[in-house]
Amino acid sequence: QVQLGESGGGSAQAGGSLRLSCVASGRSFSMYHMGWFRQAPGKEREIVAAISRSGGNTYYADSVNGRFTISRDTARNTVYLQMDSLKPEDTAVYYCAANRASMSQFPLAYDYWGQGTQVTVSS
Repeated sequence: QVQLGESGGGSAQAGGSLRLSCVASGRSFSMYHMGWFRQAPGKEREIVAAISRSGGNTYYADSVNGRFTISRDTARNTVYLQMDSLKPEDTAVYYCAANRASMSQFPLAYDYWGQGTQVTVSS
């Protein structure tokens, strides 16, 4: 089992940057594929980015490709989401999630979730 805790959310101007962090408890972090998801009010939760156990493979939603970067640091049990060139439509609660089976873009594939961190981008 793994527990996840996000940090780094907040407010930014359009065009600005934020970096989210997600720290995982336990000693088996390297066994999990990790994902970042977001959910805006009235909308479904959607994939933002995902990274494989090794960190060698990544996936990005079309809406963030080229602006966001996902990475992981096994020694720190942490996965990051660097968000650059932020847009107002990036405003949402951002969640990190973990699963052992696959680097999936689908929320139902993930077994463990953090509590979420709010990101607000103003124009």
